Amino acid sequence: MNNKSRTPLLVSLCIALGIGIGTFVTTTLGEHNNGFNAKGTNKISYLLQLIDHNYVDSVDMDSLIEIAVPKLVSELDPHSSYIPAKDIEQANEDLKGSFSGIGVSFRMEHDSVTIMSVIHGGPAEKVGILAGDRIISANGVSLCKMNSSEVMKHLKGQKDSEVILEIIRHGSKEAMKFNVIRGDIPIESIDASFLIDKEIGYIRVKNFGEQTYAEMLTALAHLHMNGMKSLIVDLRGNRGGYMHTAIQMVNEFLAKNQLIVYTEGRNVERNDFISNGRGSFQKLPLVVLMDEMSASSSEIFAGAIQDNDRGIVIGRRSYGKGLVQQPMEFGDGSEVRLTIARYHTPSGRCIQKPYEKGHGEDYENELLLRYQRGEFYVEDSIRQDGPKYYTSIGRTVYGGGGIRPDIFVPDDTTGITSYYKDAVYKGLIAQFCFEVVDQNRETLAGLHTLEDKIKWLDQQNIIESFARYGQKHSLPRRNIMMQKSKKLFYRSIYSGIIYNSSEMNDYLRFLNQDDPAVIRSLQIIREGKTIPSIDTLTQDTVSCE
Repeated sequence: MNNKSRTPLLVSLCIALGIGIGTFVTTTLGEHNNGFNAKGTNKISYLLQLIDHNYVDSVDMDSLIEIAVPKLVSELDPHSSYIPAKDIEQANEDLKGSFSGIGVSFRMEHDSVTIMSVIHGGPAEKVGILAGDRIISANGVSLCKMNSSEVMKHLKGQKDSEVILEIIRHGSKEAMKFNVIRGDIPIESIDASFLIDKEIGYIRVKNFGEQTYAEMLTALAHLHMNGMKSLIVDLRGNRGGYMHTAIQMVNEFLAKNQLIVYTEGRNVERNDFISNGRGSFQKLPLVVLMDEMSASSSEIFAGAIQDNDRGIVIGRRSYGKGLVQQPMEFGDGSEVRLTIARYHTPSGRCIQKPYEKGHGEDYENELLLRYQRGEFYVEDSIRQDGPKYYTSIGRTVYGGGGIRPDIFVPDDTTGITSYYKDAVYKGLIAQFCFEVVDQNRETLAGLHTLEDKIKWLDQQNIIESFARYGQKHSLPRRNIMMQKSKKLFYRSIYSGIIYNSSEMNDYLRFLNQDDPAVIRSLQIIREGKTIPSIDTLTQDTVSCE
């Protein structure tokens, strides 16, 4: 074990020792010694002793500590956190890349559990469960009127354990029982990869987990075999994950001896992560998409590409999380994820946005402030007052508040009306899309290409059908607003139906057709402008009209 990995452990041991000494001293002095001069960790220990021995009512000390610890940790910074033992498994699922369950995705529909899709080769498919089936009970426990998290507790379980599901199938009044043996269910971090045209590849990375690097290599190899000559990496909405995974991934695109990121903290010496030159795609033309929800490892990836002038970053300013957390376990299985260092992009900038200790709510509301001052729509509204840094060829970049893209693409609000917003906020579009799919599952299952699905939808007069549906569900018809928002309704309804009846590839292929950031990326790639020049100043970016 090296000195860097020992440091956090030593800090934890010192804290534990301090608490132990405090407990010993207070016990020795006696429970009535109110004059004890308690300071620091001893003071916390002494307070717990006072409560335990002197409080007017009996107190569950374990429960009190479970309440106190998260509040204590939250005073440090916005990203240090405490996770109770009961929540550890769920907190790690997305990053580990799998969980044990039955292999279905579902949604709550009219207080019942409706299966949206069945994972190919998974436990549910093996026993004959189908999309559209409604789960009534699990092991005799009714799932009706439960929320999604409660349902998950009944469907997940130990690998090789059995769950007996009672199911109602569409068109049948009789319930059927299925004995399902739970198994490992993969959670894909890269949920879409395809060729937009014959030569331009696209992959979407949801997060950076244990398997994401391997998933990326598999996706890129497949795209390369099918003719890929340039690539779009979509990190929009990606809140991060494991730092080492992002380092492995970006290494595939960098030449040898290029700095990827470095970390440094009060008790953590500077640690540089350098590309090894073994990447398979060092010359591949590259565009990275990001937005205000791209954070942490996403920013490490985008920052390394931008600061090394390796590709073009397109979209909106990223979230701004530049703190490194290390998991530290307690004896009861709970865990504190403690910030031990800051990470810096190759130019030297830390992109962590400002925060005040103990003011987590203000920190989270920073995105709302960006929205209110128009940053999502007008590039000149971006406020980034951090220190200046320079990329490898001398382009100016800024620290202290996320990564500003090389090319700004505003959030498109064209066509939004109060009628459309009501349809979205009341959940009517999502509900309508589900019902269309539920009533046409056999037909949609026979449409094997995205083009076939779009053609079928065109024949259904879907927009008009939704207007009538809305009228039946407290959304009065507004013909003028419907016309103004027609493109938005088309996009939302068609994509919702495709999402509920197809693979993620088809869903994103449909959305990408008129996605401004993707369209701008295609333009940059086709013009051969994926490598920045000294004239491509990051702060003089071009907005997408």
